[in-house]
Amino acid sequence: MPLRSALRAHTSDCHAAVDDIFGRFDLADPIAYRAFLSAHARIIPAMEIRLEEAGIGSLLQDWPARRRRHLLFADLADLGARTPPPLPAPPFEGRAALWGAAYVLEGSKLGGAMLAKRVPASLPSRYLTPPGPKGGARSFMEALDSADTEEPRAIEAARIVFGLFRNAAELQLELAVS
Repeated sequence: MPLRSALRAHTSDCHAAVDDIFGRFDLADPIAYRAFLSAHARIIPAMEIRLEEAGIGSLLQDWPARRRRHLLFADLADLGARTPPPLPAPPFEGRAALWGAAYVLEGSKLGGAMLAKRVPASLPSRYLTPPGPKGGARSFMEALDSADTEEPRAIEAARIVFGLFRNAAELQLELAVS
């Protein structure tokens, strides 16, 4: 089974939970949208840095074009929001863990493109509509499928990253209530 298929099959419950909790943010409302972006800011910058430290550039030569933290910071600044403190990013050791974590981050881009349609033109949406490398999603999936790596470790890493996204969303929703 290609790694992409294994990751999709073994993380579908995590993916559904993340979709559910992030679906609670009204992206047409500037305050809720700011909270949505703040939840992502608790994960994305630390994850990208951690992946870079662990060597993601050796797996994805176009990694610099795939990064989105600068776009996220710019959108938050345009909304007058500070970058919130990050949740601790776990260490990613080995190629399998890098592939699993990158799978979640790259997948969030695809989801972001769909969510961007719910953001009014008056709000910044660079983070949800990153330019990225031409054919980036396809080339990532091809690289993922050709990766010769330990499937269980990739799945474990992906589940951890999905869990971080869920925790960040829960935190932002709690802050909105208090």
